[in-house]
Amino acid sequence: MRKHNNGVINLLLRMSVILSGTLLLAFTYYHINYQNHLTEGGFVGLSLLGKYVLGISPSLSILILDIPVLLIAWFSKGKTFVCNTFVSVGAFTIFYGLMERYSGMVIHLQNNLPVAALLSGVLTGLGAGMVLRGGGASGGDDILSLLISEWKGIKVGTVFILMDVIVLALSLFYMPLKETLYTGMAVVIAGYVITFTTSLGRPKLQKMPKIKPVLGKPQDSTVM
Repeated sequence: MRKHNNGVINLLLRMSVILSGTLLLAFTYYHINYQNHLTEGGFVGLSLLGKYVLGISPSLSILILDIPVLLIAWFSKGKTFVCNTFVSVGAFTIFYGLMERYSGMVIHLQNNLPVAALLSGVLTGLGAGMVLRGGGASGGDDILSLLISEWKGIKVGTVFILMDVIVLALSLFYMPLKETLYTGMAVVIAGYVITFTTSLGRPKLQKMPKIKPVLGKPQDSTVM
């Protein structure tokens, strides 16, 4: 009975961390990034680039990008990790939609974009790091960053920065230079905050051996 109770408490704690991190991400993306015209990196940035260059709807392109990563995560990280990711993604959609519709708060920082970039980086990094520590991810690009981090022994925040900087460089085809540069600043800050949040109290990350043709038993990816 005690073991069962501990399991329930642990699950509730992980869900609380994941949902809190997701709420923080939704708040930041709407009240900081959207309201101050900062662009996006990761899969969202790629989907916007796909719309601009190829005319593909972001709703379709994000799905195309997410599905292969989720399948890899299902076999390498386990179904618990993927389920936690679905919880985060679903909660983000709800939180963001509620803020978009009902929030009257306006954080106007267009005349002070360095502050907007700083806030975006710190809050985004903290939110994404909380979701990762809870045993999930806030999207397919975060999953990919985590997988590359574990396979190559690179800090997850470093992978996050590299991926987003590449996407932001491509975004210059359709986004103003000023907003893109400040978004890059936010991405770098977020990467360091993610590294700090996910590595706090944990041993140094070791490079994992190459993946064998037959994948082993999935492991629980909770990192709290």
